[in-house]
Amino acid sequence: MILRVIQRVAILVASLFASSVLVFGFMTVLPGDPARVALGVSASDEAVAQLRTQFGLDQSLVTQYLDWVGGLLSTNLGQSYVSRADIGPQVSDRLQVSLWLVVTSMLIAAVIAIPLGALSALRHRRPSGLVLSALSQIGVAVPAFLAGILLITLFAVQLGWLPANGWTPPATDPAMFLKQLVLPALSLGLVQGAVLTRYVRSAVLDVQREDYVRTARAKGLSPAAALRRHGLRNAAVPVVTVLGLQLATLLIGAVVVERVFVIPGMGSLLLDAVAQRDLKIVQDVVMVLVVAVLVVNLVVDLLYVAIDPRLRVRA
Repeated sequence: MILRVIQRVAILVASLFASSVLVFGFMTVLPGDPARVALGVSASDEAVAQLRTQFGLDQSLVTQYLDWVGGLLSTNLGQSYVSRADIGPQVSDRLQVSLWLVVTSMLIAAVIAIPLGALSALRHRRPSGLVLSALSQIGVAVPAFLAGILLITLFAVQLGWLPANGWTPPATDPAMFLKQLVLPALSLGLVQGAVLTRYVRSAVLDVQREDYVRTARAKGLSPAAALRRHGLRNAAVPVVTVLGLQLATLLIGAVVVERVFVIPGMGSLLLDAVAQRDLKIVQDVVMVLVVAVLVVNLVVDLLYVAIDPRLRVRA
C-alpha cells in the first residue's frame, strides 16, 4: 500500500513537471510582447524595455521558467502584466468561488445518479427502468449552459423564487449565498448527474451478471438486497473513475456556467485575462487548474485501493 502511494506521488510529480514545461512553453511561443500589450502600441521603446526588465522578460527562458515555478511553489504568482496587481490573492479568491460551485454540483450529481442508476439497472426490463434510462439519455444531450438558461427562465424570471445571477460570499450573507448557489449548481449537477447515471446503471448491470450475485439470489436474497450486500462495492470502482473524470471536467467546464450566472470564479478570471491578453494570469490559472486535475486523479487512484482489497493484495 505504501509503495503504491509513493509510486502514485512520483507519477504526480513527474506529471506536474511535464505540465509546467508545456504550459510555460506554450505561453512563450504566443505572438506579441506582453510588455508592449500592457503599455499599448503608442508606448516608447524605453518604457517597454523598462517594463520587460521589471517583469523579468529580458532574462533567459530557463531563468524565467525557474522563477515562475519557484513562485508557484511559494504561492507567489507574481504580478499581472496589465493591472500590475498581485495574482495570488485573485486566484485564491476566485478558486474558493469555483470550488463551492464544483463541489456542490458534484454532490448533487452523486445524490441523483447513484440511486437512480441503481434503480434503473434493477428495473432495466420494466417500463420504469426504460423511463429512467430515457430521461438520463436526454440529460446527457443537454449542455450545462442551456440547462442554466432554462432554470433561470423558470425559477428566476417566471416564478421569482431565486436570483438569476450574482455571487455573495458565504461569510457576508449565508442566506443569499445559498440562493445564488442553487441555480448554477443545479445546472451543472443535473447534467453531470445524467451522465453519471448511465455509468452507474452500466456498472450495476455488470455486477448483477456476476456469479457471486447470482449465488446470493439463489440463497433467497432479493435483487436489491443482493446488490446492497455484495454488488455495490464492486460496482463502485468504475463509478469512482467516472466521478474523478467528472470532477476534473467540472473544474474546467464551469467556465461557461460562471459566465451565464455572472459568478466571479476561475473561469471568469481566465476569460477576462485572455480578453486582455494578460498572459501571466492565463499561465498561472491554467497551471492551477492542471494541478487540481492531477490531484483529483491521484485521489481517485488511491480510492481504488481503499475500495477494492484485491488491489491492496497486488500492491
